[in-house]
Amino acid sequence: MELPKLSNGNHQHNVGLEGGVSPEEEKFLQHKSDGKKTPQFTDFEGKTSFGMSVFNLSNAIMGSGILGLSYAMSNTGIVLFLVLLTCIACLSCYSIHLLLRSAGVVGIRAYEQLGLRAFGHPGKILAAVVITLHNIGAMSSYLFIVKYELPLVIQAFLGQTSSSDEWFMNGNYLIIIVTVCVILPLALMKHLGYLGYTSGFSLTCMVFFLIAVSCHTYSDTVSGQVSTLFTLNYLWACSEFMCFREIVNFLSLDLQTAYTIPILAFAFVCHPEVLPIYTELRNPTKRRMQNIGNVSILGMFIMYFLTAIFGYLTFYDNTEAELLHTYSRVNPLDVLILCVRLAVLVAVTLTVPVVLFPIRRALTQLLFPGKPFYWLRHIIIAMCLLFAVNLLVIFVPNIRDIFGIIGATTAPSLIFILPGLFYIRIIPTDQEPMNSRPKIQAACFTALGFIFMTMSLTFIGIDWMSGEKRNLGGH
Repeated sequence: MELPKLSNGNHQHNVGLEGGVSPEEEKFLQHKSDGKKTPQFTDFEGKTSFGMSVFNLSNAIMGSGILGLSYAMSNTGIVLFLVLLTCIACLSCYSIHLLLRSAGVVGIRAYEQLGLRAFGHPGKILAAVVITLHNIGAMSSYLFIVKYELPLVIQAFLGQTSSSDEWFMNGNYLIIIVTVCVILPLALMKHLGYLGYTSGFSLTCMVFFLIAVSCHTYSDTVSGQVSTLFTLNYLWACSEFMCFREIVNFLSLDLQTAYTIPILAFAFVCHPEVLPIYTELRNPTKRRMQNIGNVSILGMFIMYFLTAIFGYLTFYDNTEAELLHTYSRVNPLDVLILCVRLAVLVAVTLTVPVVLFPIRRALTQLLFPGKPFYWLRHIIIAMCLLFAVNLLVIFVPNIRDIFGIIGATTAPSLIFILPGLFYIRIIPTDQEPMNSRPKIQAACFTALGFIFMTMSLTFIGIDWMSGEKRNLGGH
């Protein structure tokens, strides 16, 4: 059934305010009390626990960009990095609040359905296309890591110092095997909540990565100096840590700093997964889901900062764009670092099914609106998406440049622009006038998204003209 379009943000009825229930405690997709049947987009009762929902959302937040945060800190300094990361984390929590507030008013679980309610069919198409392009880019970046890192890990575990022509050293074959044996079975799950266990294991792998980065003893041969500084002891024992020279270094500002801002701005992209996780949550209230978002973002904030600072304090200006490559230059056959690289590969592999779910949901809403769940359609869409992503990773060598543009436009749209516009259009004007503080804040939030988009596209254009390559993606 076609949902009515809005006129100036007004609705004929407000689900979230019925029965005297406060908006924060309102049940998601609740039935009306007058006995009339209302459109329901959920055909099952949510059974996913709070903890599993945190695992899934945290796994959706965590991307391959965590490997580049030390490099970002080397460009900004510690203090500015911490300030920027804190601001982006708070803005991401606010963005989730806008989504949940909009969803609670109209009882909708899907990002693209909010687009339909706010702007009609064009809004639905726009939201579905943005989610599809962004998540395909994220999936491609994960499989690129598998393609290029897994052969090196296998080579190192075999004790070989050079690559061979064996089939198991070919990255193209390896990503197909990983896709068929690991990603596809997980992507065929009916509900996202079932992936809570694999998401928890994925996060465990990244925690292992963090511990190894924090506690490993390094031989710093990159700068030609041999030192075995234990990073934790360095933090506490270095007598010059807070001297004026270091403070100036922490606050260093140069052209590279400007390129770091979009990287951090997109470090907490998880918004396409918020509403599906909300739907499958046991006892789903907006306050409970907001707490899940806050806990997930806080956990990833801590992991991001610790990974960045320990990696940076190990290599300083010698930090490369991908942290694991920096360690490999020091000792390519180090067993602990090899285990860490394998853990990162496992983590990004297990993230792919979580990212695939919103794409399949968006395509289903777009191509088969109002249709009940059908296993064959569910399986075919997953197989087609994975097949397309594998083809991109195998045959398109410059795919990162292509998705650099896509990421620079879709990420700010998902985080800033669309949540703000949905809030402005969906929340009734008789409840919150356009000149009210919440809607003014939402408008400013949307404008901030356009600023980030403009910055990212400008930097990519400068990169192309100068022939330099930088990674502006948070995922």
